[in-house]
Amino acid sequence: MLGAWQVAVVLPAYNAGLTLTRTVREIDRSVVDSVLLVDDASTDDTLAVAGSLGLRCVQHRRNLGYGGNQKTCYRVALDEGADIVVMVHPDYQYSPRLVVPMAAMIATGHYDVVLGSRILTQNAVAAGMPRYKYVANRVLTFVENALMRQKLSEYHTGLRAYSADVLRCIPFERNSDDFVFDNQILAQVAAVGARIGELSCPTRYADDSSSISFSRSTRYGVGVLLTAAQYRMRQAGLTLPAFLDCSDRPGFIPPSRPTAGRHVAVAGSA
Repeated sequence: MLGAWQVAVVLPAYNAGLTLTRTVREIDRSVVDSVLLVDDASTDDTLAVAGSLGLRCVQHRRNLGYGGNQKTCYRVALDEGADIVVMVHPDYQYSPRLVVPMAAMIATGHYDVVLGSRILTQNAVAAGMPRYKYVANRVLTFVENALMRQKLSEYHTGLRAYSADVLRCIPFERNSDDFVFDNQILAQVAAVGARIGELSCPTRYADDSSSISFSRSTRYGVGVLLTAAQYRMRQAGLTLPAFLDCSDRPGFIPPSRPTAGRHVAVAGSA
């Protein structure tokens, strides 16, 4: 526990057998109350490795996609009483040692969502990020910030922490089952007025890190731009996409805001 907060880590896994052990070993189990792995019909030994590590596992009988995997992660974590849910990609690309500081940023009451940023205070390309991915990241983030009127350093990280209150107030089940889920959930978070913080996250790129094809990357980029445009049209009162309609959810009431800015970047690394 983190004070009185129950902290859950969720691992949306697909063929993560080679990297899962390293990922789990760097999660501080003295603070984290539960680790849940959701296996999206992997074809490797992901479930066997997870069992050897003593993880709580949920298995999809068929592949539901990256977004579909996260939906199960958050539903189960909320049902099991988590106060803070931290999503970590189990491919060991992001540092699991940042789980506790990210959860702590929420427990302080300053933030409702915290993102592990690959861009803050580090040269992501020098750290191994492919240059084409870096360029795409910067272009998409620039457009997203302009359309959504935010000041995030990136929207595409696989290391995220959410308060349970925020997750209950957004209809994440209506999001895509594909990779654009990550951008849709941030649009939902912004739509309910939640406060987003960022923490600098060192990253690792290797042959066993997950990746998507060029065609899927292109489809993802188009989905990202569409999501940002839909958010802007919602804010202008022109349309209300189903995934941004939170009217049937409990209203999100953030606690008192001790900081002046909505988005405050916190530099550092583990």
